Formats: sequence, C-alpha cells, structure tokens
Amino acid sequence: MKDIYIVEAVRTPVGKYKGGLAGVRADHLGAHLLNEIVRRAGIEAAEVDDVIFGCVTQVGEQSANIARTALLGAGWPAAIPGLAIDRKCGSGEVAVHLAAGMIASGAAHVVVAGGAENMSRVRMGGNREVYGEAFGWMASENWELTSQGEAAERVADKFDLSRAQLDAYAVESHRRAAAAAQAGWFQREIAAVPVAALQERGYGEPAPEVLAADETIRPGTNVEKLATLKTSFRENGKLSAGNSSQISDGAALLLLMSGEAVDRLQLEPRARIRAFTTVGSDPTLMLTGPVAATRKVLAMSGLSVEDIDLFEVNEAFASVPLMWAKELGVSQERLNVNGGAIALGHPLGASGARIMTSLLHELERRGARYGLQAICCAGGMGTATIIERI
Repeated sequence: MKDIYIVEAVRTPVGKYKGGLAGVRADHLGAHLLNEIVRRAGIEAAEVDDVIFGCVTQVGEQSANIARTALLGAGWPAAIPGLAIDRKCGSGEVAVHLAAGMIASGAAHVVVAGGAENMSRVRMGGNREVYGEAFGWMASENWELTSQGEAAERVADKFDLSRAQLDAYAVESHRRAAAAAQAGWFQREIAAVPVAALQERGYGEPAPEVLAADETIRPGTNVEKLATLKTSFRENGKLSAGNSSQISDGAALLLLMSGEAVDRLQLEPRARIRAFTTVGSDPTLMLTGPVAATRKVLAMSGLSVEDIDLFEVNEAFASVPLMWAKELGVSQERLNVNGGAIALGHPLGASGARIMTSLLHELERRGARYGLQAICCAGGMGTATIIERI
C-alpha cells in the first residue's frame, strides 16, 4: 500500500454524561478540533482536501452532515467538502480508513478524519425513533436480532467469563486511566475545550470555563462497589453500568497526508497506516467482530500478534476485550494499557479516532513501533487498524 502518514492527532477531553461538555454541540466540538489540528501542524486549512467525520446518531443537531457544518463553523474555506459516515462504534476509525483510501488512490493528499458525538444532547438510538427500527422483518427472519447488552451477556456466557472477572477488568481500566491521567500522559493528546465560549447560547446548566481533562475516570472504583450494582440487561446477568462503557461526549481528529504532501509542506510525519479493514460477524453475538478483524489486518500487514507492541480493543463491555484476549492469546500487559471506554467513555462516533490518537501518543511515549486497534460494531461488524510509529 502507498504510504499514508499520520501528521497530527488530537482529541477533546471526554465529558461525562450531562457533564462539562453537555452545553457544547458535537459539531462545535469538531470545529474546535479542526482549528486546533491545523494550528498544531502549522498548516493553513486551505491545504485540506476533505474532512470526514464519524457520527452514529445522525439526527437533530448531529444531522445534516456534521463534517460540513463543523468545517463551516470553524471558518474553513467553503471549497472544502465534508462527509459524515455511520459504521456504529467503528465510525471514527472507519473515517480514517476512508481518508487513507482516498490518499492511497491519489484522489486526495491531505484529509482530516475522525468523529464527534455528544450523547448528553443527542440520545443514543434517537434516530431509530425517527427513521424506524434498524433491522426490517426480512433480516429478522434470517437472524435472531438481540440488543448489544444481551449480546455482551452471550459473549460472557460463550467465553466462560464470570461477573467477578468483568468487574475486576473494569476496576483495572479505571486504575490504569487514573494512573495515566495523574502522570500527565494524556495532556499532549488533549485540546482543552473553552466550554463557556462554545456552549449553546442560553444553555442554563453550570459548566466550567474550560474543560481540560477527562471527567469519566473514577480512581476509587473497586470490585466491592461494582459487585453491588444491579445488572443492566438481564435480571441475573453479569453486565452492569460499572463494567460497560460510559455514555459520554467528545471528539477526536487525525490529520492524514500522502508522502507528496508531507514533502511539499515540509512536515515530519509521526506514524504511517500499515493496514486497515472492516469485517462482518455474527449479528446475534454481534460483538465478536474484533477477533476476525484482528486476524485479517495482521495477515494484510504481514505481521503477527508477537510483532505488535500495543493493542487497543474498545471496551464497549468488559466481555469484549476479555473475549478478544482469550481468542488471540494476548496478555493484558499489552492491552488497553491506559484504560479504555469503561474509564474513558465512549462517545460513539468519536471513539475510533480517540483510540487511535491515544494509541499513537502512547507508542511515542514508549518509543514502541506497532499499535493495533479493533472495535466491535452494532449489527455484527468489526474494525481494525495497524499503525507504525515513525
């Protein structure tokens, strides 16, 4: 594959549900990051050929092509187009895939890709109420269609994962994220959000002047507390709010370039995209796609599990990374090393880009070479990407 370079990667802090970012529209978070990413790169917005945003609940203020409204809100030239995509939880990652494909084909040389979602303002699944159920009767005749929560329970059953294991994993996610935040490891990847300046006019809730750190991390989380939580999807199940990803708000973007653009603009790339893929998986179990996606992207790259320094598997539910690690034989020492969506939140359309941004920064901090990320997606899909630090 033709070289596709990551020049910059930045994210907002993740706001907890109805927290510090609840007054800021998702497209405004995106506009803030668009200006921040070109400022960090030291280029003019006019150099950008296209902008691609992932966004899952494209209804209300997140509809009407959020990438286009964000770039116009950022004051970027009207000649730059925007594209909004929905591949469920993998949307922000697949935005990067599309950008990479455009660059590889020669259709573009400079693309900003990522995603934004404000789940405090636009409720998850709200678009289904407007446009109807996600699956029609023909699909349901062929497949047993379950909720993601029930799928997470079935994954836990199938892979023999106990409630105690799921809770222990969640505690470790918070511990790792809290340690990373305390050490200042997230500071470089986060662009503080000037909430007071960006929040919707007339928004009445108290909000910070500036939000500069993730709000979702709970350092005091322990297994005793989590064990007391009622399960969320089955009366006597294993999954609770404590061992599932947090509903949250945020945005993340990456600046991708061709080798020609990097040379012309005299920039130092930070990483290259080695391989990327999306696969379909069993729509009933729904959440097992990251396993097949990981195997496929490794084969595409000519790399093995042993070659990868750091793995990120989205913590939609604790059963997902635990199942993935069991199937791939990966130890938790290389997996979600600074916590995942259980501690850092899961703003749906942004998460794929947030994970890639965090993965790049951690590879740089460690002086490591290869990072692989994988995400499970509603409807039975899995995404995966391998990046190589330069």
